[in-house]
Amino acid sequence: MGGDVLELVIRNAGVVSYAVAALVFAGFAAQLALGWRGGRKASILLASLLASFVWAGMSVGFALTADRVLWSAQAIADGVRLGGWLLFLIALLGKSRWPLALVILPVAATLFPLAAPPNDASSRVSFALLLSIAVAGLALTEQVFRRAGEEARWSIKPLCLGLGASFVFDLYFFADAVLFGRLDPDVWAARAIAHALVIPCVALATARNKSWTLDIGVSRGVVLHSTALLACGVYLLAIAGAGYYVRYFGGSWGKMLQVSFIFAALLVLGWLFSSGTLRSRLRVFISKNFFSYRYDYRQEWLRFTNLLSGREANASQEQRSIKALADLVESPGGALWLRDDTGYGQAARWNMPPAQAREAADSPFTEFLARTGWVIDLEEYRKDASRYSVSAVPPWLRDLADAWIVVPIIALEDLIGFAVLATPRARIEVNWEVRDLLKAAARQVGTFLAQVQAADSLLEARKFESFNKMSAFVVHDLKNLVAQLSLLLKNAERHRHNPRFQEDMFATVKHVEERMNKLLQQLSTGSRGEEKLRPIQLATLVNRVIASKKAERADITLDAPDSRVATIGHEQRLERVVGHLVQNAIDATRESGDVRIAVSAEGGEAVIQVADSGCGMSPAFVRERLFRPFQTTKAGGMGIGAYEVAQYTKEMSGRIEVDSGPDQGTRFKLSFPLHPEVPAALRENDGAIAA
Repeated sequence: MGGDVLELVIRNAGVVSYAVAALVFAGFAAQLALGWRGGRKASILLASLLASFVWAGMSVGFALTADRVLWSAQAIADGVRLGGWLLFLIALLGKSRWPLALVILPVAATLFPLAAPPNDASSRVSFALLLSIAVAGLALTEQVFRRAGEEARWSIKPLCLGLGASFVFDLYFFADAVLFGRLDPDVWAARAIAHALVIPCVALATARNKSWTLDIGVSRGVVLHSTALLACGVYLLAIAGAGYYVRYFGGSWGKMLQVSFIFAALLVLGWLFSSGTLRSRLRVFISKNFFSYRYDYRQEWLRFTNLLSGREANASQEQRSIKALADLVESPGGALWLRDDTGYGQAARWNMPPAQAREAADSPFTEFLARTGWVIDLEEYRKDASRYSVSAVPPWLRDLADAWIVVPIIALEDLIGFAVLATPRARIEVNWEVRDLLKAAARQVGTFLAQVQAADSLLEARKFESFNKMSAFVVHDLKNLVAQLSLLLKNAERHRHNPRFQEDMFATVKHVEERMNKLLQQLSTGSRGEEKLRPIQLATLVNRVIASKKAERADITLDAPDSRVATIGHEQRLERVVGHLVQNAIDATRESGDVRIAVSAEGGEAVIQVADSGCGMSPAFVRERLFRPFQTTKAGGMGIGAYEVAQYTKEMSGRIEVDSGPDQGTRFKLSFPLHPEVPAALRENDGAIAA
């Protein structure tokens, strides 16, 4: 082999160039194979890429070994791949006058003396055939672009640009070879990189033409970062060149000037990378020039939803709503007006000054927004108000500093507010796509804010419900206390001089006074107290209840064979629960009847039983109404006592059983977990009380 071949072989650039090209072809072919859904065009495109990969791989082997067999193999692979690209262009033309015989040109080129060393003069015939392939490829590319309709040229333009450039490169390469009878080693090494650079154009065209039955998408993020990286590389190369000349012409100060210049250039680069305005302009440029739609809707909607549902400690739901809308149009700030009882007022702002202006709920402006749901471009409105059917955009809004567009916030066809967004960092045309996206996002924001308002209203309603519930218990306790005082006054006429009555009277009044103070505390704080769980001796608690009821009934009996029976609970609440049951038993029983209370331990549970021989209740009432609030059989009752008994028993993991019948009396049985320190012997007892 001659010196030119040897020079070609020892150049590392050729090895690197074809190796990089092989990786590019293989990567894109793998992506197409994963998204391949059949079809002639997709099959030809995939085959052409695989042939290009084989060509690049064979060329790497030849550059490393200078093997003549590998040179012939790469030449054949080159002819096959060029034929594949011609066939792909013919497939895009469809029914045309271009003969498929054009594909024979690359095959013929490989059968001529191209298999000989590239410095052989007999290779001129092959060079001429390959030159004709480049010319045919350019002609086919021009026809594909020309015959595409106006609406289709956008999608086919990247392919025509990329393949046209590769054919132009081959035209120069093989024209030089025909002229001088040899291949230029430097151009041959650069050919792989040149053809690999075409792949991004082919990929973009493939993503735009779904009819090729290839499912491929180009990420906007990848394009953005690749463009930024490319621009950064060009910038650094320019800085390196400029730094060299600064040092070369700087004389004795050259190195100092070079270091200072490079440091300043890197500082400028850092500032450019941190510039939100520059990033916004780059995103807008890429969206306008590389994609059919401005937005990657999947990515935008995921980001929008995550921002709305996020929990930032220093941002309210309203501020997150503003930011979510603003980020869609590269706006650096905004403000939100929400409806209240008197109209629309500023509820939140983000990177915008506060505004005291309010808008009436029935003003022409808000009625227009509610009726149409239009996004108002204030810049457009200032130039030509006739484009909108509303002539009453309020002066405060027209004069608001940095105001750009107004977005109505609608929930369930009801205008709950509107957002005013600031002028974006990069100029954005407010076209149909921007308006539709903002309207859809604003409806999502409206639903989100409506749910927030509903949750706040529900929380407020629950607070009122809790207060009303607590008030009902307080009123119920007051009623019982009043009943005790009334009975005391009733008996005072007959027993006022009886020392025992006087003693019971003072005890009752003291008990009423303590209960009244506690009730007043509950009403003033809005809560039922923060009583802690503690061990409770049930016999002691029941004795206090009996003592508080002496004024009403002095013959209540207690059966507590062991005073050690105890449970864990809230002492005051449990005393009130037992007091409700005892009071109900007293109210339901005649003076000739009896009321009995028993305390025992049964099977690991502390049991309190309250029984009476009173009027009793029907099974239906016990089953359906007894433990529901405001349900009672007593003439002056409120139906709260039994409800509180059931609620507290459930809260303490206890059980409640009721045995009752008309004119047969009633027995309530409350079972609570035994306190752990109760002797084990008590856990085996089985006490009961007859009704």
